[in-house]
Amino acid sequence: MRHGSLGFWQHRRAKRQLPRVRSYSLVDGPSFLGFVAFKAGMTHITMTDDSESPSKGSEIARAATVLEIPKVLIYGIRAYKKSYVYNEPFLEVYDGNAAKAVGIKAVKNTDIAAFKKKANEFEDIRALAFFDAKSVGSSNKRVMRFEIPIGGSETQAKMAFVENWLGKELKISDILKSGEYIDVIGITKGKGWAGAIKRFGVAKQPRKATGRIRHVGALGPFTPHKVIFSVPQAGHLGYNYRTELNKMVLKLGHSNAASEINPKGGYPNYGVVKSDYIIVDGSVPGPAKRLLRIRKAMRKKASGEPQIIYTSLESK
Repeated sequence: MRHGSLGFWQHRRAKRQLPRVRSYSLVDGPSFLGFVAFKAGMTHITMTDDSESPSKGSEIARAATVLEIPKVLIYGIRAYKKSYVYNEPFLEVYDGNAAKAVGIKAVKNTDIAAFKKKANEFEDIRALAFFDAKSVGSSNKRVMRFEIPIGGSETQAKMAFVENWLGKELKISDILKSGEYIDVIGITKGKGWAGAIKRFGVAKQPRKATGRIRHVGALGPFTPHKVIFSVPQAGHLGYNYRTELNKMVLKLGHSNAASEINPKGGYPNYGVVKSDYIIVDGSVPGPAKRLLRIRKAMRKKASGEPQIIYTSLESK
């Protein structure tokens, strides 16, 4: 008897720290659809249950994850044109000061008027942003760049929206609110090389079995003379891209109130939260300091604002 979903097969190790998001939710008006965060650690809270469960209206305890939000700055706009297979990058425009801060030495495309003249050729528009991981508890010392999709269907409305944000700082409160649902995309904790027992949960061989005990009893029949892919074998475990759906945002906190969420001694392997943060219901992929991508939930819409009664600040 084996465990482990073959829907995630093959188990490929992630190639980069910043996950790729393949799709985003559809919204009516122009708005930012994604953001980045760093996993600080977990705690527990008590809140009033507002679901339709039998405990509705009662005080319940929930595990929660604290995500610290780095300082994000919009440094440019990227336009896409329609190609035969998919949309491909067509034109970019930058804010001069912000582009130099991100590391672009020769900033050429800074004329927003010339950029807007070709708007009828655009198929999609996305914002170019960067963040400095040193501003939070991460050990990453590089400035990282990423794209933020813009909601809506009209290109002109998207252009007018993102133009107002060019060269400005974007905060998590400009995108999300308490009670809203998000999807979290991240890399799971890497566990190195693992045998079939740990990797797939197969049973150990009897004590008197010939040869090894912590291995699979048979790799397959004599014919055909091959080992099929679904046979549990040893290999790399963890460090894979995974998406957690429908995580409720319990609270949005400002950097001035970071002391309200820091436990005694800080979070293990992370330290104290200094910047803006959010508290998310449940767990998210990866260990502490893991870089995560956040998007607005694709399957579930916002509910009422949760009523948090108590947040644990005991040493973890």
